[in-house]
Amino acid sequence: MISIMSRTTVRAKGQITLPEDVRRAAHLEEGDLLDAEITSEGILLRPQKLIDVTQAWFWTTEWQSGEREADTDRVAERVSTFASGEDLLDALGQRSKSEPQRKKL
Repeated sequence: MISIMSRTTVRAKGQITLPEDVRRAAHLEEGDLLDAEITSEGILLRPQKLIDVTQAWFWTTEWQSGEREADTDRVAERVSTFASGEDLLDALGQRSKSEPQRKKL
């Protein structure tokens, strides 16, 4: 865990400026939301990133599991690359011909 210690001043209306090194380390940008919590050790500021509703599907548990599986396959070189969609379809056709056909129930 990174440990950065900086000092800031509480200004009018309770405003504070987070030092640049803290903002950079926390990957904070202007407009980001922070949750503030009082703990036994002091004040904890926790960044909260908002996800656009049209992109929420990508962050579901199931989709992220598939992303991790795909990353594992890519690292293990269990992937194929095709020059075109037609090449992909040809490869799928060849693969289906080589696999035993399943009986339909």
